[in-house]
Amino acid sequence: MSSTDSALSAWLATHLGLQDVVPGPRLGGGNSNVTQLLDYRDGRLVLRRPPDAALSASAANGVRREHRMLQALHGRARVPRALGFCDDTGVIGQPFLVVEHIDAVSITTELPDAYPPEPATLRALGEELVDAIGAVHALDWRELGIEAPAAADAYVPKQIERWLKARAAESVRELPLVEELGRWLLAKLPAQRPVAVTHGDFHLDNTLFDRSRPELACIIDWELATVGDPLTDLGLMLAFWGLRLVEAPGFDFVQQVTRQGVAAPTRAELAARWSRVSGIASDDIDYYIVFALWRLASIVEGAWVLNRKGLVDSDYSRRLEHDVPSMLQEAAIIAGLR
Repeated sequence: MSSTDSALSAWLATHLGLQDVVPGPRLGGGNSNVTQLLDYRDGRLVLRRPPDAALSASAANGVRREHRMLQALHGRARVPRALGFCDDTGVIGQPFLVVEHIDAVSITTELPDAYPPEPATLRALGEELVDAIGAVHALDWRELGIEAPAAADAYVPKQIERWLKARAAESVRELPLVEELGRWLLAKLPAQRPVAVTHGDFHLDNTLFDRSRPELACIIDWELATVGDPLTDLGLMLAFWGLRLVEAPGFDFVQQVTRQGVAAPTRAELAARWSRVSGIASDDIDYYIVFALWRLASIVEGAWVLNRKGLVDSDYSRRLEHDVPSMLQEAAIIAGLR
């Protein structure tokens, strides 16, 4: 066992009373927090920490936020239970969070073997997703002991302005739709709704489902969670749901299982169901789908900039040459600009 593993095991024994801990394989990483299995005498847990390339000055932000949200939502929403948080970088070199292990399956490009490949299965998946996140949005964040960020009710316009400035300041190719869609989004801002706890990156790939039937076990990956506009969660999930409007859509792997020859429920059907659960109107959901595609394209264009400057070279960054323009084109079609 390495010195880092020994230090981790000692911390877990002292602070959580866990004995004979053996760090297991890494399950995730890249741009999101790393997920690693931990086996111990009485079972299995999960460790969450920042990605390997995270900057030390901000490394704790995501896991600290995730810990806070999981604690607040435990018993009120379908989330894993947080067991402990360590911000002492002397243990493993980064802050980390320990959560319970949920024996469930992550669905990405294919249905689990136990799930029948029929419309009823995809309907169940969609309804489980909107029911679970709608229940989160229906909670009173004030009663959860969560502090809202400044100007939480202006989350969408602030995001638009932020990413317009970022892309104007650093560009390596012509993307006129960034500016055109940004102006459209600012001009078409919906009426303000009450703010709610938002996940920040909600879609099928950030959930776990029961292995034997299409029932959601938990929503995971809460490092981007905040208090803001709940329609942004629904908009992102629906942006990647079902048939897409361009021939080769950007990030086509996200919720790809909903586009494999089995009819999925429509976006309108799922939005209406979400409204019944959350108590929030979703009549302007197309705006939030456009916002989701535009914002994601604007954010990840930063990785393409790094690629072109020779600072990053990966399959993910190379794909952005196509994925970013494709998402912008799809957003423009939905907005009626193309």
